[in-house]
Amino acid sequence: MRTVVLVHGLWHGSWCWSPVAMRLATRGIPSVAVDLDGHGLKSAATAGVTATSAAATLIEQIRRIGGGEPCLVVAHSMGGAVVTAAAEQAPELFDRVFMVAAHAPVSGRPAVFYLSEPESAGDQVLPLLVGDPARTGVLQLGLTDRAAVREAFYGDVDATTADSAINLLTSAAPVGIAADVPGVTRERYGSVPKTYVVCTKDNAVPPALQRRLIGEIDAVSASPTQVIELGSSHSPMLAHPDDLTAAIESAWLG
Repeated sequence: MRTVVLVHGLWHGSWCWSPVAMRLATRGIPSVAVDLDGHGLKSAATAGVTATSAAATLIEQIRRIGGGEPCLVVAHSMGGAVVTAAAEQAPELFDRVFMVAAHAPVSGRPAVFYLSEPESAGDQVLPLLVGDPARTGVLQLGLTDRAAVREAFYGDVDATTADSAINLLTSAAPVGIAADVPGVTRERYGSVPKTYVVCTKDNAVPPALQRRLIGEIDAVSASPTQVIELGSSHSPMLAHPDDLTAAIESAWLG
């Protein structure tokens, strides 16, 4: 009975996994959604948080949740940077890494590097950022234009849920999660099986970038990444929870 650990992305929290966690429970699949450092119940402490430091906290969460046994770890968006670092640090705790439109800095470059790459054309999150992260140490998300925020993250989420999600967003996220280069090896990170869900209507991590990241993951992995495509916006856990739950269940059973 492997436990599923659900990891959110920047500005979000464990709350975004509620629809999926409920559906996993009805299928008899145990799951726990966690808050990353600098988010959710830990959003007041963002200073100095990096993907590597957040990974150390995540590893302890996974170890406690699974009782030391491997877990299926699901990573959404920039949560993938933290999970990538954690899988390198403690591959024995990972039954599988299951990525959902997730960043994976495995090429020796940080996640922020890809924001200016051709595959990121159409990214609607970057225009929402305000302030100078080099000075503040955070990626500050402007929430005034709610329509733009919804289009970036929740394009096909029903209006009530999307509005509620925007209300729950943490406006400041640690820049170190996106700017860190944790470094991975084929022997450790590469030994963990992987699944990647490509969200084909994603305005935050464009599909072209997701597919490039899959290629880079495969270049440092012992086996090819299993690829699943969903006709979804950036947030299938809210837009298509049934489909995403079914995909997670398939990986859990496999």
